[in-house]
Amino acid sequence: MLETNFAGIKMRNPTVLASGILGTGSDLMQRVVEEGGAGAVTMKSIGPEERMGHANPSVIEWEHGMLNAVGLPSPGYENMEEEWEGLSKRNYPLIASIYGASIEEFVLVAKNVAKKKPEAIEINISCPNTKEHGQIFGVNEDASIEVVSAVKKEIGDISLIAKLTPQAYNIAAIAAACEKAGANAICAINTVAGMVIDIDARRPVLFNRFGGVSGPAIKPVGIKCVYQIFDAVKIPILGMGGISNGRDAIEFIQAGATTVGIGSGVLYSGFDVFKKVCNEMENWMKANKVESLEEIRGVAHG
Repeated sequence: MLETNFAGIKMRNPTVLASGILGTGSDLMQRVVEEGGAGAVTMKSIGPEERMGHANPSVIEWEHGMLNAVGLPSPGYENMEEEWEGLSKRNYPLIASIYGASIEEFVLVAKNVAKKKPEAIEINISCPNTKEHGQIFGVNEDASIEVVSAVKKEIGDISLIAKLTPQAYNIAAIAAACEKAGANAICAINTVAGMVIDIDARRPVLFNRFGGVSGPAIKPVGIKCVYQIFDAVKIPILGMGGISNGRDAIEFIQAGATTVGIGSGVLYSGFDVFKKVCNEMENWMKANKVESLEEIRGVAHG
């Protein structure tokens, strides 16, 4: 009932662990699949060199979600052989997330990561909380075309997913540009840029001041972006932003998503949120006499 084909990748269900949440080691990612029930897993973003990320506090919970400015910490693509060795024994679809400060850095990391043969490579062109690895590619059509086409040339048959930012003036146009450049799928959305101030301390709460908002507060933003992108592209969409239950997931699919990413939902609903989401989706589908997700994909477009 929930089997899904996403950009040529066969998945037992449409749920995907989002990058940056639990995707930090092969053993933990295996648990996300076996015990948590995820259909696919996205690794923590891999960069061109070792990077410590931002100082604490870098993650906080507020009234309506999470705010983080972790700052893309990474051991660097050259320092991950032990992790790749563990991942070589996996029995689930793996999405490798990568970032760079320039097209040359994206290409360098992609070329190395492609040799490890993940099922897909997600290029993070939408991080809202680092100056040098920010949204320059994700808010400009020409820049998006350049980076996507350059990376696709290096990774060949491996599926390429472009992860987009809701900060783009016209996210549908950015998605169409990525498709034109060779992207096999779109991921929408990354976190929304935001800030929280401690009024007693009279200072921003995060060390980095600004961060990325995730959790329930951004679900309407994610739904709107997926809805717009669905009308602009033919490639599949990995929809995410505030998903923590089956109804949330169905809502994204009716907006046009093929798969659904869960990140902050792990913190709100537990390690096995993927199983819970899938069970709730199946129950809704049975109650509404829906036999496959294809029947309801994009139906909200009328």
